[in-house]
Amino acid sequence: MKIIAVIPARYASTRFPAKLMQDLGGKTVILRTYEAAIKTKLFDDVFVVTDSDLIYNEISSNGGKAIMSIKEHESGSDRIAEAVEHLDVDIVINVQGDEPFIDAEPLAKVIEVFRNDVAKQVDLASLMREIKDETEISNPNNVKVVVDQNGFALYFSRSVIPFPREKNVGVRYFQHIGIYAFRKQALLDFYSLPMKSLEASEKLEQLRYLEYGKRIKLVETTHVGIGIDTFEDLERARKLF
Repeated sequence: MKIIAVIPARYASTRFPAKLMQDLGGKTVILRTYEAAIKTKLFDDVFVVTDSDLIYNEISSNGGKAIMSIKEHESGSDRIAEAVEHLDVDIVINVQGDEPFIDAEPLAKVIEVFRNDVAKQVDLASLMREIKDETEISNPNNVKVVVDQNGFALYFSRSVIPFPREKNVGVRYFQHIGIYAFRKQALLDFYSLPMKSLEASEKLEQLRYLEYGKRIKLVETTHVGIGIDTFEDLERARKLF
């Protein structure tokens, strides 16, 4: 299998504009992320996909590989699908551009799903971690996922799922961690299919895959990514360099 990492990188950000071009220990956030992805040695190739000339030039001028988005996109999956459409690749890993402290272990876990999937039953693989704090569980910014006995996603929601009508029945709650591995064909199918009502309601692109019958395999992890969503996050990250 040929496995690549793709890092979607938008210049505009609602909470922290231009965050990917901020300085982090002498290099930009996006360059740090790109170099960290390469250092994992998990991928045959790594690309940054962007709508920004600034980000494109930042990666290219430092010897990296960047692809300019041709169209405007509503989701990361759409941006990645356009970029890989004409690439010779089997599995695509989505790496977040604002997470320069990449941990190889969770990425290896989602790749392993496809190495073990001889029957090719899995379209996507992703991660989940158990959450027990009621505030975390009820927070709509924490996307919850429920899976079947084989680890395939049944539903994702910002609501509390399952609803605890009966307590003390052994239910575990899982937060979805947004690291994805895709079969290339699943990405291309997503790109060609219109948004349906569940995705539009929850504003969760992974629901489009479920609504069209794609199978998402979830792997449990204790991983918590260190993302840079605010200036305060950036300040904390700078102390690590």
